[in-house]
Amino acid sequence: MANYKTCMKCGADLLSDDISIHRKLIMRNADEFYCIDCLAEHFRCTRADVEKLIAYYRESGECTLFR
Repeated sequence: MANYKTCMKCGADLLSDDISIHRKLIMRNADEFYCIDCLAEHFRCTRADVEKLIAYYRESGECTLFR
């Protein structure tokens, strides 16, 4: 069953950016998601790094996940 409400690792509430960046970086058709903090931990980077990627994809206008 799809879980669009909470992070599959820490249980934090998810926002649309959490779901979109997870789909962009992990799997496009995912139905369970990491929050931004857990995604950063997964890739061994900072939350700021992930937020920069979100801003980049949103500003580029190319990715339909961030429209």
